[in-house]
Amino acid sequence: QVQFVESGGGLVQAGGSLRLSCVASRRTFTGEAYGWYRQAPGKQRESLAVITSDGRTNYVDSVKGRFTISRDNDKTTVFLQMNSLKPEDTAVYYCNARNFVVGSITYGPWGQGTQVTVSS
Repeated sequence: QVQFVESGGGLVQAGGSLRLSCVASRRTFTGEAYGWYRQAPGKQRESLAVITSDGRTNYVDSVKGRFTISRDNDKTTVFLQMNSLKPEDTAVYYCNARNFVVGSITYGPWGQGTQVTVSS
């Protein structure tokens, strides 16, 4: 079963940028999609972005145009470039293997996540 380790979070001012990384414990397979999620205090985990092995992407409206998901050529790392950050982006960010269409269908255990805090 694939496992993930997220990193790259931190404290940033509103309008700033961060780049998150998610390293998979094994090379990803053709057909697998990977996504970024976040969970703010007192809220449910929400799906933000997804990328397929052939590079197709999709985003939730709240981050569209600000966040970009990508993966490296070896397909062991998934990235999330976050620009124009807002205080409401404050959350713990996670990645996982997932169904491309249904974000709630995930295939790996949840990692520790990486904390992103955006100050106003």
